[in-house]
Amino acid sequence: MKKLLLIGGIIIVIFGLIVFMNKQANETKLQDSPYGTKDVKQSTIDLIGDKNYQNIVMPDELYEKISSGEEVTAYFFSPECQYCMKMTPILMPIAQENDIHVYQYNMLEFNKESQPYGITSWPTLVHYKDGKEVTRSVGLPENPEADIQAFFDKYDEE
Repeated sequence: MKKLLLIGGIIIVIFGLIVFMNKQANETKLQDSPYGTKDVKQSTIDLIGDKNYQNIVMPDELYEKISSGEEVTAYFFSPECQYCMKMTPILMPIAQENDIHVYQYNMLEFNKESQPYGITSWPTLVHYKDGKEVTRSVGLPENPEADIQAFFDKYDEE
């Protein structure tokens, strides 16, 4: 009986340490958070520091850029979307090779604020010019590398 209590106690201590270490790791990541708040979902926290998610944009900033008439490429994604998690590591290097800044909009954290953009599913890549949408790509393309490059080439010609 004492052995069972000892083993149970050890398991509880180990579980407590895991929870504590996870909380500490999250706190450390949130210090560098581009979201401006500590009230974000765990899947969002997990992306902080990932090289493919360095262009996070806040809703107000994206709205201002589009409204100003700047050319803007926005990528609407969710950290809980399996297709987004496949597309992002393909998209971001291609954008970098083409010297295109892609603003990454987290739909999990800012879904309500995305209404002006008419985003109903993701991943969605949209290019804006003069405050208007010029072209849009929705979903994970069948041939992601070629289709993403074609997307960039299409609005580069305009």
